[in-house]
Amino acid sequence: MNKGNQIEVNAVADKRESWLRRCYRWTMSWANHPHAKIALFVIALIESSVFPIPPDVLLIALALGRPDQSFRFAAISTMGSTVGAAVGYLIGMTLFVAVAMPIINFYGIMEPFELAKSWFEQYGVAIILIAGFSPIPFKVFTIAAGAFGLPFLWFILASFVSRGSRFFLEAALLHWGGARLRAFVEHHFEWITVVVTILVVVGFVGLWLLH
Repeated sequence: MNKGNQIEVNAVADKRESWLRRCYRWTMSWANHPHAKIALFVIALIESSVFPIPPDVLLIALALGRPDQSFRFAAISTMGSTVGAAVGYLIGMTLFVAVAMPIINFYGIMEPFELAKSWFEQYGVAIILIAGFSPIPFKVFTIAAGAFGLPFLWFILASFVSRGSRFFLEAALLHWGGARLRAFVEHHFEWITVVVTILVVVGFVGLWLLH
């Protein structure tokens, strides 16, 4: 790659990074807002279909400010994410070419989308129970579920259980751990979700072996 092309690539990367940073700052700006709970619900909703920043960052900030309401914030996040999962499903089912593909291409998540497709083919809607903890953006699974025609009711139930487990786990850690856990949770969130995903998989395997 010549110097001119490298500069252009770096400029695009910087522009995208600054855009993501702005999204992050906008999300965090709601932490001290009077309507923070409404914002948390909306961010959880749109993150499941179009928005790049997960609601976890706002959930963490709110729970640290009001530990006594940690589980309420988790419930709001769960409901918003579940409604958002339905929106993502409908986008994948009815607006795949017009809306879903531009979203997938914009975020560069075609490879995870293809991975989700192969998982759905092998495991069906059960993969959603793991997807809620996965580092892969949840919108990949919600859009894919609609595009590949997974049973809607089971999809919604699995989304509710999966995302709820994730948010309530965070709420519990912050409720009992307090501010000293903030840096650890924020800096190692992906590793935490990987470990939890492995534990979920091990649990499913254990149940299957017992059965």
